[in-house]
Amino acid sequence: MKYADISELNRTLLACNLCPRLRAFAEDVALNRRRFNQEYWGKPVPGFGDPRAKLLIVGLAPAAHGGNRTGRPFTGDETGKWVIGGLYELGLSNLREGVSRDDGLVLKGVFLTNAVSCAPPKNMVRTQEIVNCSTHLKETVELLRELKVILALGSVAFRSVSLVLGVKENFAHLKVTSKRGIYLVGSYHPSPLNTRTGRLTWEEWLRVLRYSWELAN
Repeated sequence: MKYADISELNRTLLACNLCPRLRAFAEDVALNRRRFNQEYWGKPVPGFGDPRAKLLIVGLAPAAHGGNRTGRPFTGDETGKWVIGGLYELGLSNLREGVSRDDGLVLKGVFLTNAVSCAPPKNMVRTQEIVNCSTHLKETVELLRELKVILALGSVAFRSVSLVLGVKENFAHLKVTSKRGIYLVGSYHPSPLNTRTGRLTWEEWLRVLRYSWELAN
């Protein structure tokens, strides 16, 4: 199916029920497992950013109490602080941190999404769920007509993007490959598991973002 724009694609995503396990978990967290005293999104989380983006950043999936709470990728959790904060340092975000869908965040030349659009239990997704959601990712890539670079955060995102582009490569930090005029860059995911252990430092993260942006231009 061809979509006129990102908004139309996102409306279709919100009605998606291809992964009942993920939909049930996202809704259960929103209704019964809240850590924040506010209404949770609890649905598939649409992509967000500049429709004329040259750089697409793809994460694993929304965090149960991050994107699944706020309804926007990389918003309301520790990983989001690194992603939005890094873009701010490069002059690609008007805010240092994203906290909610109505915080006025504007990205310049960058679009954000996830390999899987619903929050998974224990941050673990199944192969079929990656395949199911790859259709949405493929449509996102096609709608971003000025896209030059996809930055995949972690092995799952790298595998998902590889599936969409038809690339046969294994994940490695700062691995770069290309297909159909689009560069795919792999990076360690800026999750607390990696950032708190020093596997990915703030300086290295900025280097990854800067390299990806320069490659896109």
